[in-house]
Parts: sequence; structure tokens; C-alpha cells
Amino acid sequence: MGRALKAAAAKPVEPFLPYGRQLIEDDDVAAVAEALRSDFLTTGPFVSRFEAALARTVQAREAVVCANGTAALHMAARALNLGPGTKVIVPALTFLATANAPHMNGAEIVFADVDPETGLMRPEDLLEALKRAGSADAVFNVHLNGQCGRLEEICAIARAHGARIVDDACHALGTAYIAGDGTVVPIGANAFSDLTVFSFHPVKTIAMGEGGAVTTNDPAMAQRLQRARNHGMTRDPGQFHNLADAFGADGLANPWYYEMAEPEFNWRANDMQCALGTSQLRKLGRFVARRRALAAHYDFHLAALGPIVRPLCRTRPCLPAWHLYAVRIDFEAAGITRAALMRALAEDGIGTQVHYFPVHRQPYYAQRYGVAHLPGADRYYERALSLPLFAAMTEAEVVRVVQALSRRLGF
Repeated sequence: MGRALKAAAAKPVEPFLPYGRQLIEDDDVAAVAEALRSDFLTTGPFVSRFEAALARTVQAREAVVCANGTAALHMAARALNLGPGTKVIVPALTFLATANAPHMNGAEIVFADVDPETGLMRPEDLLEALKRAGSADAVFNVHLNGQCGRLEEICAIARAHGARIVDDACHALGTAYIAGDGTVVPIGANAFSDLTVFSFHPVKTIAMGEGGAVTTNDPAMAQRLQRARNHGMTRDPGQFHNLADAFGADGLANPWYYEMAEPEFNWRANDMQCALGTSQLRKLGRFVARRRALAAHYDFHLAALGPIVRPLCRTRPCLPAWHLYAVRIDFEAAGITRAALMRALAEDGIGTQVHYFPVHRQPYYAQRYGVAHLPGADRYYERALSLPLFAAMTEAEVVRVVQALSRRLGF
């Protein structure tokens, strides 16, 4: 017994592998410290620096940073006037916020089906949703796991029906789309959309603690987004209406004056967040390359577990910056439930997650609209499991995950 205890004590304990995790390095800490020592903790120079860096990175004309990805989605809905009496098409396979943000602004949501092999809305899914809706004012197209779908076709359909397009790219910073003419277009450049929304949550490609942004190529839209994050306020004399209050006898704008055209929330990001985001953004290329290498390593080692376990199908026109590494598992054929497998892997020190429970089946939306028949979304959800993927992972840890998965599935 004593020897057994000694042997157990001598065995190294492997670190827990979550499904996602930020990578914070010394230069990130130094950037935040610089912001803390500066004169501004919020609405200062680090905010505009981050916005300029993000716009350059994704080749957009304007970027407006905010508190988180949900705030960014809500700001996009506000900027496009998606209020009462409007309809927005949202893929059923996404996080709650994609539907909640426009709906909280008053829009009604029509859920579209997705490809069961990728979780992405296809052109035919959009057409079917438009047929059910009768019309739509906007399409919130989701780039799931870091992949994007057939953007040009989706854009053409939406434009033909008079709908604006918001790309929910909260999973896809660093992803690019290969256009029909061979041009490589970064997601966020808005080549096939009006607005693109990003998230900088700790499990995303870069981290700001919390944070989000909207990119646009329309300066007027950028001004609308800026008001949407800051109580609806403007200090731009060109936008003032109450001229007698706004300007002095000398014709100059009064230095204290501001106006509110309509009420908005406080969705601002602070300078500490933006200092971290700017530091992280410099490493985006390295982080994306690392995630792609780890995904390729998973693909290679998971081949032995097929057809029970299969990686996601890859979309041809996409250069993905993998946010998640999701697999499709035939749990019935494996003889184990997803919940049992997740608990067993957790015992092995491996965290997993499911992205996502289809939003059209959430109680609120099911009661409001009824449960639409969306077999692709249901099929994707039934088999989905996200395995650990983050920039600090090693190839050996990928092997560890695959070996644990193999053992727990009885291979």
C-alpha cells in the first residue's frame, strides 16, 4: 500500500486543459500597466489607437470599439434602425446574443437552418428563411468556429431582398474569405456586408478581458455607432440642433456643450481593455498560425477515430482562424452519451463544451415563434463537441486530448 501511495504521489499531475484560454504575455502586462499609469483610464488615447489598429488589420475604413461582442451586436442593430416592425434573419446555430441584440431593440427574429456538417448558414437556408419571413430588413450572418460560408451568394440574396447584412464574426478575427475572382478578403473588411461585429472575450483569438468592436466603411455609420456606445451623445458641432444653446455669440461651439438625439446605453470600452487589445492585436498573425497548426494536428490524429469522430467539414472559400476545434461524434454508435463523455474527459483533466444549443429551441423564442423545423441545426447540435484549442497549447497536449477521447470511446 505504501509503495502504491508513493508511486501515485510521484506521478506528475497534468494541467487541466480548458476548451479555450487567453494567452497573456509580458508585453501585454506592460501595455496595461502603461494605461494604468496614464492620465486616462477610460475614453482616452488607447481607445482610438486600438480602433485604428483594428481597422488596419481587417482593412476596414472605420472601427468602433465597445464593451463586449453583445454590445457590438446591439450597436449594429441600432445603427441599422432594426427596431419594432422589422425582421432579422439569424442562423439557429449561434450564441444567444446574435438573436437577442436585434430583438432587444424591437426587431422580430426569423431563424434560418444551417449545414449540419459545418453549422454555417447556406444560401439555400437563407432563401428558405426569407420565404417563411415574407421579407427581411437584415441578415445577421454568423461565422461559426472561425469558418465563413459562401459570402458572395449570401450577399447577393440579401441585397436582392433589400436586406442589410451584419457579419457576426465574434469567432472569426483573422479569418479571410477567398472571393470568386481569387481576391483574399479579410473578414471585417465588409466587402460583402454593411457591418462586421467582433468579440475579444478571453477564449477568442485575442483577448481584452471583455471587449467588442464593429467595423464599417461608412463614416456616417461609424458616427452612429459611436453615439450608440455613449448614451447617444455627440460633441460634434456639425450635428447640433439647438443652435442657440450650442454656440456663443462668437459663432464658436460652447466648450461644455453636447447633445443627445436619442437615448442609448453606455457600451464604452476603457483604456486598459484597449491597451491590452492593441498589444494582443500585434500577435494576431502568430496566434492564428498557431491555432491553424494545432487544428491540423488534431485532424491528423483524429483520423484513427473515424467514422465515430470526424472533424468539421471545411468550407472551400475560407481561410479560417480557428476559434474553436469542434468535432462531430456519433454518440449512439459509440455507445456513450455526450454528457457522460464530457464528464469522463473532465476526470482526465480535459475541458470540453458544446457550441451551441440551437437558439430557436430556447424557451423564450420557442414560445414566441413556435419551434421551426430546422433539421440541419438539430443534426449539428446532436453531434457537436468542442475540444481544447488555444494558442498556448502544444502538439503533445493535442495528442493527450485525442488519446483520452480514444480511450473513453473504447477504441
